[in-house]
Amino acid sequence: MSGKLPVVSAVRHGETEWSRSGRHTGLMDLPLTERGERHARLVGERLRAQKFAAVFTSPLQRASRTCALAGFGDVARIDADLVEWDYGEYEGITTTEILAKSPDWKLFRDGCPDGESPGDVAARADRVVARVRAVPGDVLIFSSGHFLRSLAVRWLGHPIATGAQLVLGTASLSVLGYDHDLTEPAIRVWNDASHVTE
Repeated sequence: MSGKLPVVSAVRHGETEWSRSGRHTGLMDLPLTERGERHARLVGERLRAQKFAAVFTSPLQRASRTCALAGFGDVARIDADLVEWDYGEYEGITTTEILAKSPDWKLFRDGCPDGESPGDVAARADRVVARVRAVPGDVLIFSSGHFLRSLAVRWLGHPIATGAQLVLGTASLSVLGYDHDLTEPAIRVWNDASHVTE
């Protein structure tokens, strides 16, 4: 690493039909839209000059396809812990529809009926944090929005509920790293979509 502190570059998958319409997409394995595929290639152009000691992707096709189109499919390892939050009964419906039935519902506090609790997702995020911190060098991961928000706050050591305060667009790039040394985890870049064009 030549004295350079390692970073974790985290890419949210490109657009799907459900992400475009605001429907919760957990374990439903949806493909990218044409726009999502185009944006995935642009992510690859943004990352092309960087070297990564390891690349991990969710097994869900919206993330693994983004990874492949970005040019990292041949070197990526599947990590089941990178899948999106399991929304259970809330799979495929919008936040507005959920709030019509449960006006006080908050994902990062309540989780989902017949799906994952915040504690479940925090445990997965903690495993990913431990894995990537064990890699001697920079890491690249491809995953989904709510999981990456959870990962970021657990990287910092904050309660998972803090993830509600982060926003993450499709095909965005975020960078987790450190401030002065390895005892000071930090978010270095968040929700950067400057590489994305319409």
